Amino acid sequence: MRSRTPEDLAGRCPRCFLPAALCLCAEVPCVSTRTELLIVRHHKETLKSTNTARMAALAIPRCNIVSYGSPGVPFDASILEGDDTWLLFPDAHHEPAPGAAFPSRLIILDGSWGQARRMVQRVPALRRLPGLKLPPPAPDSRRLRRPPHPDGMSTLEAIAGALAYLEGEHIAQPLHALHEQMIDRVLASRGRNT
Repeated sequence: MRSRTPEDLAGRCPRCFLPAALCLCAEVPCVSTRTELLIVRHHKETLKSTNTARMAALAIPRCNIVSYGSPGVPFDASILEGDDTWLLFPDAHHEPAPGAAFPSRLIILDGSWGQARRMVQRVPALRRLPGLKLPPPAPDSRRLRRPPHPDGMSTLEAIAGALAYLEGEHIAQPLHALHEQMIDRVLASRGRNT
């Protein structure tokens, strides 16, 4: 099933990209975090209605999204620089030093597994960052898209997992609930039972 929305957003909410009748904006929590989040989103994810990075940015004031890979637009890797910056990625190249303080900023890659791997391969600054790895999701976790491997999870799930580790489950819980609501609304938009 197609998850790309029309460019003119006909009949859709311009913030959450869901059909107007299923708009989720009124249910989006405001989740205050100590950690600043920077999502590097592959440009092909921008108009997908199943893109959960959009929901994360709506819910978390300290979360920003930058685009990667837009034709003719070079990626400015200087935005990745900064003290206490880690990369959330399953195959991160460097583990944080033992006893290292938690990061003040977390970089999250948003795209398919292949797109995210290519970002890491093509942007040397990403490979130099300390990495945060999460445990795999429960096998019975609900999905908006079928991951290519059992450790796959959506960007919103990964952010919730990282924030649970860094700041506590009380910070992550509203994001997990938002993810479940998004799954319900996307399935309803496709005429499927939740």
